[in-house]
Amino acid sequence: MTEVLLLVVGATLLAAAARRAGMPAPIALVVAGLLVSFLPGVPDYHLEPHLALLVFVPPLVYSDALESSYLNLRANARPIGLLSVGLVLFTVVAVGVVAHLVIPGMPWTVAFVLGAILAPTDAVAAVSIARRLGLPRRIATILVAESIVNDATGMTAFRLTVAVALGGATTFLQGVAEFLLASCGGVAVGLLLAVPVRRLRLWLSDAVTENAVSLVVPFAAYAVAESCHTSGVLAVLAAGLYLGHHSTGASHEARLQERATWKLSTCLLESVVFALIGLQLRPVLSSLHTTDPVALAWYAGAVLATVLLARICWIFPATYLPRRLSARIRERDPSPPWQLPALISWAGIRGVVSLAAAFAVPPGMPRRDLLLFLAFTVVLSTLLLQGLTFPVVVRRIGLKEDRQAHHDDLAEALAQDTAARAAWTRVEELVTAGRGTTPGHVVEKLRELAEHRRHTAWERLSVHDRPGSTEPPTAAYRRLRREMLAAERQVFVRLCKEGRINDEVLRRVMHDLDLEEAVLCRE
Repeated sequence: MTEVLLLVVGATLLAAAARRAGMPAPIALVVAGLLVSFLPGVPDYHLEPHLALLVFVPPLVYSDALESSYLNLRANARPIGLLSVGLVLFTVVAVGVVAHLVIPGMPWTVAFVLGAILAPTDAVAAVSIARRLGLPRRIATILVAESIVNDATGMTAFRLTVAVALGGATTFLQGVAEFLLASCGGVAVGLLLAVPVRRLRLWLSDAVTENAVSLVVPFAAYAVAESCHTSGVLAVLAAGLYLGHHSTGASHEARLQERATWKLSTCLLESVVFALIGLQLRPVLSSLHTTDPVALAWYAGAVLATVLLARICWIFPATYLPRRLSARIRERDPSPPWQLPALISWAGIRGVVSLAAAFAVPPGMPRRDLLLFLAFTVVLSTLLLQGLTFPVVVRRIGLKEDRQAHHDDLAEALAQDTAARAAWTRVEELVTAGRGTTPGHVVEKLRELAEHRRHTAWERLSVHDRPGSTEPPTAAYRRLRREMLAAERQVFVRLCKEGRINDEVLRRVMHDLDLEEAVLCRE
């Protein structure tokens, strides 16, 4: 228990320090874990295989699915499908073939298990960099969707390859049939669970209870699907996408709490997992002490090169070949410049899911120690190699600044204008129906608020169109109002210290001030 507590606290503090310093937290955690693992007295951290997938994968996949846009997924279904299904299966085969040919005595079945472990990508670091550098939003959308959906594909492939390696299905057709059954069944289980959960959350009137249900959903979906011999990860993905798409029906308090809850959970889990990547390397190396280090380096290099080249070899044909073959695709979605597939090709970082799958390899699997070593070295290598060089690749490729943000701001301004007009029309209807009972200053205040909401989005557009222009009125309002809120907080804290208000009053007024400042920061 003490070791687990130290791991969680240390990983969380280090992740916070890395973010504050502007460093990619996953890379900092991996390097720190690697260094700490070789310090004298540091214990070996082990995770029970049957708990690895249940503890880490469902909440991480569910959290990403809740934040994903169903409309964006549908609009980019073709490239997402080619990456998250086609590329994953291609990587499983490519890695399996190379591992079998390069590593003496490596069975085909175990080689394909290694391919399934390394097939899913973790685009967290790459997407955060892409967004910070203002790259085309479609790249971020595709990478995020790929990293979510390919988790499900990869883990389904992992489940089936492990079953084959341990004496399950032995024919190709039988394997394909089980893959389709696991995939379709997992989606069905997730949706069948999500529909009543949505109705339950609508019926509940307490935000805390609603979010307690939300915390249970990914684990329940995974456990039910696995008990039905279908894909638990796909069940979690389907449930998360459905509930996230219908989250507008929940109360505002439940939505705010849910987003904060899952951000916190994801931060803790990812911090622990990336730290474990580094901490696990020493025990894995010690288990292979009888193997020639040069041979191990050759095996790891060959598998890493296969993972990197397989992505490049798949993405360029998958990008341009469908457009060559279909005039309809060319008209609807013209060929992108070569820089886009090149950048996506270098965003194939492996991480959380691959590590969880490596943990979950059953103890009875042949060559298990070697599988763990290869999985950890590839995850480490992609995190360090691609994670550290991705900003350099972005700058060298020289993609134009993303204009999608401008289009989004224009659409938001139009929607905000329409909504504010509708809100003011509703106020006028209620005031008229009230026959003069509403105070005039209240009506005027509401009118000013509606005008403020209309102007905010339009002024954001003017800032984009005229860089370096004077401060817009709403920006000045936000800046000054935040200073007012800070002054109010100081007064409330002073009055509490003087005993003129109690702690309960202080917490209540601070909550109101925090909510208002959150709105100002969003605007």
